[in-house]
Amino acid sequence: MARYREPVCRICRREGMKLFLKGDRCFKEKCAIERRNYAPGQHGQRQRKLIGYGLRLREKQKVRSIYGLLEAQFHLTFLKASRMKGVTGENLLQMLERRLDNAVYRLGYAASRAAARQLVGHGHVCVNGHKVDIPSFLVKVGHEITLKEKALKNIHVQECVETAHARGIPAWLELDENTFTGRVVALPTREDVQLPIQEQFIVELYSK
Repeated sequence: MARYREPVCRICRREGMKLFLKGDRCFKEKCAIERRNYAPGQHGQRQRKLIGYGLRLREKQKVRSIYGLLEAQFHLTFLKASRMKGVTGENLLQMLERRLDNAVYRLGYAASRAAARQLVGHGHVCVNGHKVDIPSFLVKVGHEITLKEKALKNIHVQECVETAHARGIPAWLELDENTFTGRVVALPTREDVQLPIQEQFIVELYSK
C-alpha cells in the first residue's frame, strides 16, 4: 500500500501551521512549528505570497496531508462528493471525517491519524463486532467501533484512551469509557472540523 514515508514535520512547516501529524509531539516544545516556524529548505525563510492557483493548490495539499491520502485517492473522494446532494466542499469534508481511520483517531484510540490507519490496517478494529481492515471504510450512524482485546492491552492505546476527553471527542461520536466502545451518533457536520480549512478552494481547483 502506497503511503507518504518522508518526515511529516516538514509538512507542517510548509503549511505554516500545526496539522497534528505526530501525535503527542505536536503538543510539546519539540514540535517543529514551535522551533522553526518557516518552510523547509534553504529558501524557506523567504516571504512568499500565494495567489490564484498556488493558494488553491496549497489548500488541497494541506487537507490531503491532514487525512493522510495520496492524490489519486483524494481526487476519487472529491468526485464522489461532487455527485452527492448538497454543497460539494462540505460533502468532501464529511466523507473524510467518516473514514474509519479518522473515526478511530477522533475517538482517541490512537495519537495520530497515521497510527489509527496502522491499527485498522493490522486488523485491530471492529465495526459492529466484525473486523474491518480498510482505513477508507465509511462509518454510518449506529455503527459501534471497538478494538480487539489484544489492542486494548497495548500501553500506547491505553494512554491515548485515557487522554481522549482531554483532547476532545467531536459531537458526532461518543465513547463509553467503561467498555471502550465508540458509537457514531450522527453524521459529522462542517462545525466538527476545527482546523482552518477553506474547502471552497479545493472545489475551485478541481473545477478548472
